Amino acid sequence: MKGARFDQLRTFWAEFRRVKSGLVGLALLGVFILIVLLAPWLSPYSQADKRWRDMTYWIDSPRDARPLWVNWFTSRKYTETQTINAASSKETITGSGSSTMRIEEMEFPYQYKAGYPPNDIMIKLGVTGRSSYEVLIVRPDGKQMSYRGSTTIEGAQVVRLSVVETLASRVYAALAPSEDPAFAAQKDPTQIDPMSALFAKAQPGVFTNPVNVPGTYTVKVKLALIGPDAKLDTSQVLVMGGVSGILGTDDGKRDLWSGVVAGTKWALLLGLLTSLISVAVGVIYGVASGYFGGWIDALMNRIYEVFTSIPLLPILIVMSAVFKPSIWIMILVMCVFFWTGPVKTVRSIALQIKENAYIEAARGLGASHGRILFRHLVPQLLPFAFASMALSVPGAIVTESSLSLIGLGDATVVTWGQILRDAFGSGAVLKGVWWWVVPPGLAIAVMGMTFAFIGFAMDTILNPRLKTR
Repeated sequence: MKGARFDQLRTFWAEFRRVKSGLVGLALLGVFILIVLLAPWLSPYSQADKRWRDMTYWIDSPRDARPLWVNWFTSRKYTETQTINAASSKETITGSGSSTMRIEEMEFPYQYKAGYPPNDIMIKLGVTGRSSYEVLIVRPDGKQMSYRGSTTIEGAQVVRLSVVETLASRVYAALAPSEDPAFAAQKDPTQIDPMSALFAKAQPGVFTNPVNVPGTYTVKVKLALIGPDAKLDTSQVLVMGGVSGILGTDDGKRDLWSGVVAGTKWALLLGLLTSLISVAVGVIYGVASGYFGGWIDALMNRIYEVFTSIPLLPILIVMSAVFKPSIWIMILVMCVFFWTGPVKTVRSIALQIKENAYIEAARGLGASHGRILFRHLVPQLLPFAFASMALSVPGAIVTESSLSLIGLGDATVVTWGQILRDAFGSGAVLKGVWWWVVPPGLAIAVMGMTFAFIGFAMDTILNPRLKTR
């Protein structure tokens, strides 16, 4: 028996290999499965799936940064995102006991050579205890801008100083003398682009028509830690570049590659689980309808027609209003309505199979209806069921994406539909942030093609009317 089954599988595989689209679909499915299995190593943010909407998790990333590979296709390069550690540091301790003061002096040189300035530069200091600090940014031409501040919390904390948010007025003050006097007098410091001016030549037009100046820009930090327990835990300068990661970032600073990787798991789970349940129910329902016939068949057909006539979208809207949107409720509702897909085809096949002699023989030997259904009828329809499952997966994934796009999806999980929902809600298309829209949309299309290729290949092999050999 096992040998016969092995021969059947070997024959099926030999025929499957002849359908090139099926092999392509199988290869793509293998890639998606590998992405799910290797997600912890593929994603640079290990908690992206759990903390996708926790904006504090992404605070040290650039906003709306393009993918890194964009620089391969442009002559004027965007600044790459990077973290700079102190090239030199000096520590001085004075006093003792409660009057102890620790002075930390650090320098962070940044070699700027891109064609576009960074989106932002952030000085990140992890300190414990009270402290005061001074930040000095020195340009290649010697012009400087400084900022002073202090902390009052005794415990551990992270101080983040953004050039765009904190030092814009200092950039203006340092470069205003180089601008045209009439313009400088009228210009509102809060309306300038501090990053373009910071990396521009000090001449008239520095705020309106900046000329890029590559070179070494040095960030100097002087930190005074007050008290015997005060200390410096971490110190970094974060260059928020114009390009970052494989797929860039969105306006919430989230890494889109991590989002697409996390969404792969939910796409496979939703698509396979929905298709498995709905096709299984549909096949059993159709077989039972065709086998019993008579008034049972008529009643089951009326029930089928009722379900096919109910529109899915209004039901989902009502479900979202009554219950909190959940991926599991969405799967349940889709299963309730998607099971009707294979019923008519299965019923027509069951009407033919039940007339075979071995079915009559089984009845004559006293076999129960359940045994005949599940031992003689359903196994004959398994090939059709597998093909139907493969072909129904894309519909489930597209349905979830469509529902998420109109705000009916589960916002607690990372799905490709949710990423698209956030993109359209933030005006990504109007702002030209194409890398926020194209990757999840392309992932949905490729996943749909994967199962469509597999389903068509199986249908070609298992349906005698479609065999091409």
